[in-house]
Amino acid sequence: MFYAQLLVNGIVQGLVIGLAALSITLVFGIARFPNAATGDFMTFGAYAALFTHQATGSIAFGGLGAIVATGVISLLAYVMVFRRLAERSVVALLVASIGVAFFIRAVLGVAFGHSQLVFQVPLSRPYVFGGIRITPLDMQLAAVAAVALGVVFAILYLTPIGRRMRAVADNRDLARVSGIRPDRVMIALWLLAGGVSGVAGMMLGIKTIVTPEFGWEMLLPAFTAAILGGIGSPVGAVVAGLILGVVQEVSTPFVGFTYKIALAFVIMLAVLLIRPRGLFGQVEGAR
Repeated sequence: MFYAQLLVNGIVQGLVIGLAALSITLVFGIARFPNAATGDFMTFGAYAALFTHQATGSIAFGGLGAIVATGVISLLAYVMVFRRLAERSVVALLVASIGVAFFIRAVLGVAFGHSQLVFQVPLSRPYVFGGIRITPLDMQLAAVAAVALGVVFAILYLTPIGRRMRAVADNRDLARVSGIRPDRVMIALWLLAGGVSGVAGMMLGIKTIVTPEFGWEMLLPAFTAAILGGIGSPVGAVVAGLILGVVQEVSTPFVGFTYKIALAFVIMLAVLLIRPRGLFGQVEGAR
């Protein structure tokens, strides 16, 4: 029963990792570089959600505030930095994303200090199912994550802009010849990736504490989930995030809370050595 409780706890953590990994894999699949600023987008979203929640008392409005604020900051990062470096190498874009991450973190540190902030959510009696305790807050967070994932996948697979995004991801030059304007696709991508990061940041902030550094610390698990799921596969990122979150929680009695994040590095290394394409990735040929 103890491990079943850890498994349930790991699902919420896995949803946070899965959302962050989804943001990473969207950017990598379309913009073709690993966005190291994802963790700090999460931090920005957490602060936006925190102050929106304090003003309204609603987690739903907090999530909306996180989505809007992080979508805007993500789009600004694209317009001011990444679009100007679009023709540069992947390494240049990666280094630029690290610079964006440090800039966001520094601004948040100056604006709000480095004290630990928490969401003031009311205490409530957990529901008990067969000896497993599930708090109403965890159920609300899981519902928020499910709605966010539903919206993202609906956009990707049921809307014209989603089809254009997938076309650009498959072949940018062919998409341009077909009449698709990559600039519009990139704007939609960065708004979507930013919004997803914002939801992940809000969820992580509610479950832990909010500091300017806390999103950066989630970057390794998020990249691990993106690689494990198959870089460029949105479904794989979410599934891998859930797997990683559960594995980390279940391993806590053995490795301790402090060292469970090291499992992300071990898993990432194993995937790169044994199955580089990940669980849902496809083998790409070259000629």
